[in-house]
Amino acid sequence: MTRSVIELKSSAEDRRIARHAAAAIALTVAEAAIPLPLPGIKPGLANIVTLAVLARWGWREAAWVSLLRVFAASLLLGQFLAPGFFLSLGGALASLIALGGAIRLPRRWFGPVSHSILAAFAHIGAQLLIARLWLTPHDGVFYLAPLLGGAAVLFGLVNGFAAAALLRDSQKPDMARPKTDGSESRQDAPSQL
Repeated sequence: MTRSVIELKSSAEDRRIARHAAAAIALTVAEAAIPLPLPGIKPGLANIVTLAVLARWGWREAAWVSLLRVFAASLLLGQFLAPGFFLSLGGALASLIALGGAIRLPRRWFGPVSHSILAAFAHIGAQLLIARLWLTPHDGVFYLAPLLGGAAVLFGLVNGFAAAALLRDSQKPDMARPKTDGSESRQDAPSQL
């Protein structure tokens, strides 16, 4: 009897997506420990990672990171297939659709901050729609729209500025140590996100 061996080879892109997804999952799990003033209002810290990946490696990798985060975090937090999972998944899908359109806008006026705000509004809009159609079949859920919209602007700004700073810092070479032989060492090279 011969044993068959399945060998999976990972590419640099696979490892990069896994690293970023792990960072996003860690931020989501850490955020779950933060007490929230109202249900549904969260800072969305993992979106910083998604925005940075979008700006650096494109929409496809950002989609992988975002969707892996939703599924893995829901498993870790014990919410897989619970209403919170579907709200999170719907919000993530709506955000990815919004980001897919936003990256085609002129970079001169649209960057991580505006992308973050657009994604936050798409996320909140999708969650309100899912809540109205499935969880609370009453139009009263839309009374929360101004409050949730305000939170989307606030957290969209904060996350967008954080992503912009992260991208800016990842572009800078390390100036702490002088070069001795004129060549750039690995530690002096610009850091990879």
